[in-house]
Formats: sequence, C-alpha cells, structure tokens
Amino acid sequence: MLRALKDLFDTVLAPPSGRSEAEQSHFLQLATAVLLVEVMRADPALGVDERRAVVEALRGKFTLSDHELDGLVTLAEETARTASDFHRFTSALNDGFGQAQKIRVVENMWRVAFADGHLDAHEHHLISRVAGLLHVTHGEYIAAKMRARGRRLTWAPTAAVHCLADRAA
Repeated sequence: MLRALKDLFDTVLAPPSGRSEAEQSHFLQLATAVLLVEVMRADPALGVDERRAVVEALRGKFTLSDHELDGLVTLAEETARTASDFHRFTSALNDGFGQAQKIRVVENMWRVAFADGHLDAHEHHLISRVAGLLHVTHGEYIAAKMRARGRRLTWAPTAAVHCLADRAA
C-alpha cells in the first residue's frame, strides 16, 4: 500500500508530458480528490460527514474499490497539506475533463461543504476560487450549488429521522 502511494505521489511530481495515459488518469483522480479534500479542510470543524461526502463523490466519479478510494483520499490529504496552490490540479482538470465534468467537480465540492449542514465562509470562498480556475461560469456555479443544496435538503430529513430513532433506542 505504501509503495503504491509513493508511486502515485511520484507521478504527481512528474511533468505532464512525461506521464503515461494511466498516470494521467491517476493524476486526474488525485487532482479531483485534492480539490474535494481542500473543501473538507477549509472548515475548521472537520467532521466525519465531510470525509464521507468526499469518498462518495469520488466513488460516483471513478470506478475504484474501497481500498483504492481509501488510498486516494489519504494521498489527497497529504498532497493537499503540502500543495502551495491549486494550479497544477485545476490545469489537469481543464486539460482532462470536459465542461460538464468540471461542473460536476464544483457540484461535488458544494456537496462536501454542505455535508455537515453548515456552510463555512472559507468553504464558499474556496469553491468560488476553484470554479473560476476551472472556467465554470457563474450560472453553472450557482446551478451546481443549488443542486448540491437540494440534495443536502433531501438528505437532512432522513438523517434527522435516523438521529431521533437512535436516541429512542
């Protein structure tokens, strides 16, 4: 596992022109994961719900096993801690994803931000900044936010029912 993480990390540092197709695919996964993890890290009250939202967003985007998802999130957390900016990640997504895929990344960033039921100002600023770097229009950005908020609102009653049921038990 550590060897696989090291190999993936070495791929991150390789120049884009020196990457194989598989390495480019892995870097797109990592770039997406890093941006989602950054939203999670932007909230000072880091919680389980946000990490779960990151994993679910990655599961929906990429065909990865639970073990691979765990490794990707771990690597993304480490990469996010040491990254000085988002340029290499957003550039990779701009080169590798179409507009609809980039909008979906922004929507998933909003889902991570809304996962704990509270939108922090740092999360909002980060998503706005990344959306601009991904060339997502303001209308697309707002629509992604509304879809993510709508999904959060449909999740909330179910979560509340489970919480009440847990308390009653």
